[in-house]
Amino acid sequence: MYLTFIAYLIINIIMDITEYIRICLVKKKISISQLAEMTEQSQPNLSTKLKRNNFYTNELEKIANAMNCRLEVRFVDKDSNQEL
Repeated sequence: MYLTFIAYLIINIIMDITEYIRICLVKKKISISQLAEMTEQSQPNLSTKLKRNNFYTNELEKIANAMNCRLEVRFVDKDSNQEL
């Protein structure tokens, strides 16, 4: 299943997954080339996925692991702001 939804973050900001990955890369001081190597894919392939904002769940898990993070996917009700 593709994750092409917009993630509702804990800090109540809506952003797409690519934007969030890029922010994490900056915080972790990791380049896209380094992330591609760490996730065993070519840099052009990863760049294409980032551009299209298209990832499988297992790809996001690899990215999270490469950045020493845990992937958490949540559904949060927009009206009540409560996690479902």
